[in-house]
Amino acid sequence: MLLDPGFLIVQTLNGLQLAALLFLLSVGLSVVFGLMNFINLAHGTLFMAGAYLALSAVRAFDSFWLALLLAPLGVAVLGGLLYLVLLRHLERADPMRQVLATFGLIFVGVEVVDLVWGSLPHTIAVPPVLAGSSLILGQVYPTYRLFIIALGVLLFALLYAALERTRLGAVVRAGVDDRDMVAALGINIGSVFLLVFCLGCLLAGLAGAVAAPVFSIFPGMDLSVLILALIVVVLGGPGSLKGVAAGSLIIGVVDTYGQVVVPELARLTVYGLMAAILLYKPAGLIPVRGAR
Repeated sequence: MLLDPGFLIVQTLNGLQLAALLFLLSVGLSVVFGLMNFINLAHGTLFMAGAYLALSAVRAFDSFWLALLLAPLGVAVLGGLLYLVLLRHLERADPMRQVLATFGLIFVGVEVVDLVWGSLPHTIAVPPVLAGSSLILGQVYPTYRLFIIALGVLLFALLYAALERTRLGAVVRAGVDDRDMVAALGINIGSVFLLVFCLGCLLAGLAGAVAAPVFSIFPGMDLSVLILALIVVVLGGPGSLKGVAAGSLIIGVVDTYGQVVVPELARLTVYGLMAAILLYKPAGLIPVRGAR
């Protein structure tokens, strides 16, 4: 099986598609963790909210593309309200309080979607323009999954340009390195935190909306991706955009091949790989400059 070129091409593309989704979900979590030193376990709940809001938008407007626009914006607003009402009061709190508070939000999110949308799984149809298949290296592969891969690459390029070439990106990078020094320079670090947090929420909502036509939408779908997202952040290095991209690529490909080749040991393979890498790179594969 592993010697079959067709199998290798298809499974590698599947791994790249999962890596693109993990990148969209993990990049906001990573930057928030690196910038704010805040452990937000409810980030996966925002991913689930994006999927459900996309479902409602498709039902209301019968347009996947409009849902792809509205769902992330809705999640960004939801995340901003969540930050202003609760999370900003926990920034300087003990990490255990952060974990308990955001872990509780996971259960709140599950109950809310269960009350509003019900407990049965839902699906969203792939838009007609992407519903077919494409020929890649002699293999037939769903066009929509190629769209997910291209979207992940495009957003990485845009985020990299924003972080490396703009003043706001410089402030964010400096805040990740030394937030106290940035505040001492007269920059309103609180506004920067809010903007970055909302951007991370928007990307999580986008990941949920993009994943909706591929995976079932159901209460609790956030937990399955949250663990992988946390592994990506730790593996790549909190606050590191390149680290998130590298971690997403590694975990996406390893988990995909593991699910096919050794399904009973797939997640164990991911955890073992993470442990092995962190033994040699405790700060992650590509840590930020200020990491210790």
